[in-house]
Amino acid sequence: MRIIAGAAKGRRLKTRKGTETRPTADMVKESLFNIIGEKMPGARFLDLFAGNGGVGLEALSRGAAFCLFIEKNAQCVKIIKDNLQLCGLNHLAEVRRGELPAALNGIQLQFDIIFLDPPYHSPALKTTVGKISQLHLLAPEGLLIAEHHMRDNDWFPKTDWRLVREKRYGETVLAFLVPAAAFAGKRE
Repeated sequence: MRIIAGAAKGRRLKTRKGTETRPTADMVKESLFNIIGEKMPGARFLDLFAGNGGVGLEALSRGAAFCLFIEKNAQCVKIIKDNLQLCGLNHLAEVRRGELPAALNGIQLQFDIIFLDPPYHSPALKTTVGKISQLHLLAPEGLLIAEHHMRDNDWFPKTDWRLVREKRYGETVLAFLVPAAAFAGKRE
């Protein structure tokens, strides 16, 4: 895994050994940032189920002003901190260890972009999206992006969210959502 573009372009990232984590593939990450690229400069970014921090680090490298990483695994939290240091981006980030969705409690900031990549087929996808909505963590003009398995369905309430774009890469899907209240009928 590496940083694809921006200030830390080309830096190789540490990753956790084994199959417990599933880092976002470079091809998927590159496509993601091609889609949301213009939203990056100055953005507040929330990286949930952060793993090694690859997506949030890419956001910071491309000009995000701040990234909060949340990850439950202590080894992964250390790897995120090491990767931030390696890329020279630690001054733009905060890393928290916690189980989602409970780890969202107490956050006093709204984010322009929220990215979540829970384990495939996990009920945490639905419960975390529900908690994001309940706590109003996404800015009114913000974008929620979920990486999920193509067979994960009915994970967001249509009363709260509008799906504005979907991209599929094999069994992996990137879903782009906006708050229903802000939906203007336009696709991203």
